[in-house]
Amino acid sequence: MKKTLALLIGFYFAIALPDVSNAAPALDGDKLVKAAVDYWRDRSSYSESKMTIHRPRWEREMSVKVWTEGDDNALVRFTAPAKDAGNASLTRGNQMWLFTPNINKIVRVPPSMMHQSWMGSDFSYNDLAKADDIIEHYDHKIVATTRLDDKIVYTVESHPHESAPVVWGKEILLIREDFIILEHAFYDQDGRLTKKLRAAEIKPLDGKLYATVIVMEQIEKADTWTRIETSTARFGVEIPDVFFTLSNLRHPRQ
Repeated sequence: MKKTLALLIGFYFAIALPDVSNAAPALDGDKLVKAAVDYWRDRSSYSESKMTIHRPRWEREMSVKVWTEGDDNALVRFTAPAKDAGNASLTRGNQMWLFTPNINKIVRVPPSMMHQSWMGSDFSYNDLAKADDIIEHYDHKIVATTRLDDKIVYTVESHPHESAPVVWGKEILLIREDFIILEHAFYDQDGRLTKKLRAAEIKPLDGKLYATVIVMEQIEKADTWTRIETSTARFGVEIPDVFFTLSNLRHPRQ
């Protein structure tokens, strides 16, 4: 997802199960994480989703379309409600721009803002833009295996490199043997669990199993979460290069 949500967008389902093996698995942690990320984002994709932001006293829904291509390109465009329609973000590599139709202005997101909330949700700009961070800046080790139904689930502990430009002290992923990420937990530099992304529903979509409902929960804030429900998705679609440009961000061609 570098696109996460463009990231973003597709994941998890966490169920605690007893260890079925304490022996070191033969599968390499680095390859497993890369395979899971590649499975999630595919060669390219188009999807339509509903995002629900939930707080103890209110809830807000938005509709969104997302296009992704390779490791670098992602375009996210809101279509509803009317007050949010047209708001969009473009990711190219590690760079991100936002377009707000009300002021007809494109703004580049500075590095200092990348960890702030995206559209008031529990996802950050960084969650959207840097799916590859987990591959490029971390070492991964499989620390346990469990079994969910008839499938093996790997627990992967991921630690950032010493000089990595990331804020997390540690991340832990639960990855099923078919490379679907069931859960992604984020720990701060003091080792405290801060937020957790989990798959709430997995079902076939455009010929592959996909996490059609994902939920990002804030651990230290009760009843605070963001859910993304994907209703339509196509994978391996052809997308013209001109699609991921600042011109198309301001004047959508589709």
